[in-house]
Amino acid sequence: MDAKNALSQVHPKGEGKPGLSRCESGPIPLDTFAGRIHVEWDAEAAVTPLGQLPFFIEFLKTGDLFKPWVEDCPLSYTSPNAPGKTDILGTLMLSFLSGHRRYSHITTLRADSVNPKILGMTKVASEDSVRKAFRENADGEASAEWLQSHLMRCYEPLLYEPWILDVDATIKTLYGHQQGAKVGYNPHKPGRPSHVYHTYFAANIRLILDVEVQPGNQTAACYTLPGLWAFLDRLPRQAWPQFLRGDCDWGNEKVMCESEKRGLDYLFKLRHTRKVKGLIEESFGRSDWVNAGQGWQGVEDTLQLSTWTKKRRVIILRREIKGGIVGTEEKGKELGSSQLEFSFVDALEPVKKYEYQVLITSLKDEILTVAQHYRDRADAENNFDELKNQWAWGGYTTHDMKRCQIMARINALVYNWWSLFVRLAIPEKHAEAITSRPLLLSAVAKQTKHGGQTTLSITSLHGKAKKAQRILTSLAEFLSHIRSTTEQLGWEERWRLILSRIFAWLLNGRLLPVPLLIPDTS
Repeated sequence: MDAKNALSQVHPKGEGKPGLSRCESGPIPLDTFAGRIHVEWDAEAAVTPLGQLPFFIEFLKTGDLFKPWVEDCPLSYTSPNAPGKTDILGTLMLSFLSGHRRYSHITTLRADSVNPKILGMTKVASEDSVRKAFRENADGEASAEWLQSHLMRCYEPLLYEPWILDVDATIKTLYGHQQGAKVGYNPHKPGRPSHVYHTYFAANIRLILDVEVQPGNQTAACYTLPGLWAFLDRLPRQAWPQFLRGDCDWGNEKVMCESEKRGLDYLFKLRHTRKVKGLIEESFGRSDWVNAGQGWQGVEDTLQLSTWTKKRRVIILRREIKGGIVGTEEKGKELGSSQLEFSFVDALEPVKKYEYQVLITSLKDEILTVAQHYRDRADAENNFDELKNQWAWGGYTTHDMKRCQIMARINALVYNWWSLFVRLAIPEKHAEAITSRPLLLSAVAKQTKHGGQTTLSITSLHGKAKKAQRILTSLAEFLSHIRSTTEQLGWEERWRLILSRIFAWLLNGRLLPVPLLIPDTS
């Protein structure tokens, strides 16, 4: 056969298209280096790229998390052709778990013919249906109450154990004409409009308590305070944190006065203002520096800035910078804002080089404990990194802020659910989504039915596939044990048992107790 005839076989003319009919008629023989193989397509097979998701679905059902969330959703449709609430919310959850960042990515979920049915969905909702779902069919206040209640539902029993409240804000850069897109502090894209996510974390357990979306020019702590105090006021006093922790933006009179009035301890970092720099300079000649851990030294003092109503306790921390010394510099040169070095005129010999931090706190703990408490705050930054890069807090953007707020809270809820599931599977550490999803979620699976029994055959391509199989098998056995032994218990007792297993490392193996609520007489 010459080249022209060969091309005519690959690209046949006419409506008959014999090449295509041959593909549909049976397997296609291919000549490979391993010999001849036969390839065929099966468009009707029930397969999924998220073959291990049913284990997570079982966790949601045993913990009674997903179904009440769907039932309480304030979405209301009048059209008989409208999608169901389970389809909308299930599609959103599958999209988050798949690592999507935009509504347009939702279309790829339609290739999954297994998990939507297992989740109780009738179909995968289209991207337009999901995008428009909360635009007119749900009230903003009702949606906020719905999501806040279910966020609290998954972590409330843990609040009666000692915990620390971390507060912080992160920037979501915008590129269109969205409501609330204002130019403010944006370290990654200066001058670019943005939204601000004001977020409250429960330290150590790495769960999101709540998140509030505000315009990009409202990054200061004063914009977080109304939502923060409203969140705390919804909690019984016994569930309040041991103290409030934040960065230098929180070390101001308004925050500290309000915390003192409410009897809530705090730990903040101070900006290096003129008086703070003066306090650091006065500490140069002190000889009572004590060990503050991890190479830091600390001394205690008191400070009252011009905007403060009273003196407060401060901890000055310093750490020697290795590999450099400070000589002399020109007189009158102001101290750099980074506070990395201090120079001495007419120094007779090289001087050690230090970096300094100043913490303000109402805690009575020793310097080492206070310093370690603030170092632990770095974990909140890891949360933001995970949420923005692995859970799409920088995506799912719409023109109105109401839907951006709803999506932020739904994202936070799914993040909490997945974090608890992974903690149950891998209790010794917090595994971020970049490692936990490939290990415990992604796998090729094919569903078959025979004799009334549905079987899911899973093939994991992960390098630690055997470890994943062992972990998920053990998890399924635990959930089965919970269901069989707690049939007479209510949801609260069952969920308390599951949380006790998840945070056994934090509780030293004991069960979470039933809180004894004492009326607040203040």
